[in-house]
Amino acid sequence: MANWKPLEQMTYLGKRYPRLDGLAKVTGAAKYTYDVNLPGLLYGALLSSPHPAAVIKNIDASAAQALPGVKAVLTDIHPTGTVRYVGEEVAAVAAVSPEIARDALELIKVDYEVLKFAADIDTAMQSEAPRVFFEQPNIRDPRKGGKGDIEAGFKQAAVVVESDYRTQVQTHNSLEVHGCVAKWEGENLIVWDSTQGVHPIREGIAKFLNLPQSNVRVICEYMGGGFGSKLQSSRYNGIAARLAKAANAPVKLMLTRPQDSMTAGNRPNLIAHVKLGATRDGKVVAFQSKTYGTAGIGSNAGSALPIAYDIPNTQTEHYDVYTNAGPARAFRAPGCPQASFVMEQVMDEMAEKLNMNPLDFRLLNDTNETRKKEWKLGAEKFGWAKRAPKPNADPGPFKRGMGLGAAIWWPGGRGTKSQLTILPDGGIEIRCGTQDLGTATRTIVAAVVAEELGVPIESVKALIGDTNYPYSGGSGGSTTAPSVAPAIKNATEKGKDKLLDLAAAHLGIAKTDLMIANGKVSAQSNAAKSLNWKQLCALLGTAPLEVQGEWVEGLSSAGVAGCQFAEVEVDTETGLVKVLRVLAVQDCGLVLNRLTAESQVNGAVIQGISYALLEDRLIDPVTGIPLNTTFENYKVLGALEMPKIDVIIYDEPARGVIGIGEPPTVPTAATIANAVYHAIGKRVREIPMTPDRVLAALST
Repeated sequence: MANWKPLEQMTYLGKRYPRLDGLAKVTGAAKYTYDVNLPGLLYGALLSSPHPAAVIKNIDASAAQALPGVKAVLTDIHPTGTVRYVGEEVAAVAAVSPEIARDALELIKVDYEVLKFAADIDTAMQSEAPRVFFEQPNIRDPRKGGKGDIEAGFKQAAVVVESDYRTQVQTHNSLEVHGCVAKWEGENLIVWDSTQGVHPIREGIAKFLNLPQSNVRVICEYMGGGFGSKLQSSRYNGIAARLAKAANAPVKLMLTRPQDSMTAGNRPNLIAHVKLGATRDGKVVAFQSKTYGTAGIGSNAGSALPIAYDIPNTQTEHYDVYTNAGPARAFRAPGCPQASFVMEQVMDEMAEKLNMNPLDFRLLNDTNETRKKEWKLGAEKFGWAKRAPKPNADPGPFKRGMGLGAAIWWPGGRGTKSQLTILPDGGIEIRCGTQDLGTATRTIVAAVVAEELGVPIESVKALIGDTNYPYSGGSGGSTTAPSVAPAIKNATEKGKDKLLDLAAAHLGIAKTDLMIANGKVSAQSNAAKSLNWKQLCALLGTAPLEVQGEWVEGLSSAGVAGCQFAEVEVDTETGLVKVLRVLAVQDCGLVLNRLTAESQVNGAVIQGISYALLEDRLIDPVTGIPLNTTFENYKVLGALEMPKIDVIIYDEPARGVIGIGEPPTVPTAATIANAVYHAIGKRVREIPMTPDRVLAALST
């Protein structure tokens, strides 16, 4: 099969063009899971544990079952009978209205044996702390890694920096909470789910309910954000299906905002002690880290330390810590923003100790040739040369500073399949079981078809988000575009080839002399010999043309780099940090839609700023109760706090398609932290960098 066309020959790819579903979204025509309303629909609700640790001794749901309007009650939904965090599911109801469902929950009486708990990492790490899981300690055995000879590396180092850093737990807070609608048709189950992966969710639901996967259909027409938290099936999926079976009616079960915050995932925190060694001329030769992190009752709270830089001698030691809190889930570049916050600051510390410009120090130690070019391009566009040579240079209480940081991610992609249907009347349908989590996947699917067939993008109907369509994996890990685009192109190439066979026979000329472009097929040697698109498709007769496509090697690749620059202003009297501007330079191979690629970078930077300055899941260590589970008290970056964000997409089309969702959020917090240090001359080693922490740093 052919490679991608050169950029200069593209009509859509590499260019800016609007989302096909933009109008549907702004007018409300787009249907999200929350919008699915079926005849006879019931409303599900979950009873959540009020205790961070307890044994369920007995559940009396008789009053709830007797409440008029209640159609089903489940009291056996907990797999072990021991709850381990506030918010964990205990019982479920389905009723004719949300109000009656909530009333029914209040009538369920649960007899708990309340246990001691450790809801925060500092408590859980103490030797006398209550165990989250009775059979094992809270601090798990370490995961160790490294390469080279760490002792020899530090012996080679003339300068050593040792530092401690700390990041917080961040919750996903997708605008659309997790939830689904479940409907049975005999032994077949249809689930409309707010998910990043219809096929993985089908697999999870089928396993949970002990059903053949062929009996389960999952649909996600539109979804309101996920950031990784909606890649896997959850208890609510199976609970909704069980309620629907018990009530013999479809059931909508959407989590409340607090339940979403407590149960549906988070980004683990990180406590890190790191040591970096470099030669006198600035070459980093050794890195060592010892880290702790909690994923609540889950695992895999590690970081990607060391990140972005190839250091010859490394040694890492990480400990997961169990706490009585909801489990973590994948969150936009898992492990990387935490690692970057640590790594980029310790790199700056080393640069300062060596009396080197932080940019020059990175250029010396960065082995990624693309990012080296991006560093230089970004520095020129940002005005890095105007940066004050020393920190804390501004007089008065308002001080400005500049910082930088490196972006990295390892997205690849494969496995997706597709089906192209060309109808005799000229209609074009492309089917793929991927889903759009807000990144305009539907639009780029149509664009690839339009580019290959030389037709307007509006003439392509992109059908996605349904397990009845050919297989595609979850939309996560920045793998969607590099998985999907090659499969769409492959199917379209096959369909185009069959159309050219028909045209060649009809026109009586060689197939190799034909080209499809601008809505028609024509002979290159004689433009008069041509057919418009409808005439060409009419040659199909009465039967549509259907071809299958699959992911093929060579149209996508893995691994991206990037860098960011930020300027901040710090009020040293109040401790308030204001981000003034951010410049992000990011590569992603062949850009499928420049407008939405830039939008992805914008969104990633915004999320990174919010992580750096505001977001922090708070749990009362005395009661184990989460304190900020709604948008009223969990602060995220708002419109009035947005800085100027400039995005430069660094083109490398020869590399094929590469994902861009994750890398631009990796260095933002670290970049801002370095800028804060440059502004005030004091390093804030913990995020979020709230005014009290800034003032505390200033007082040291």
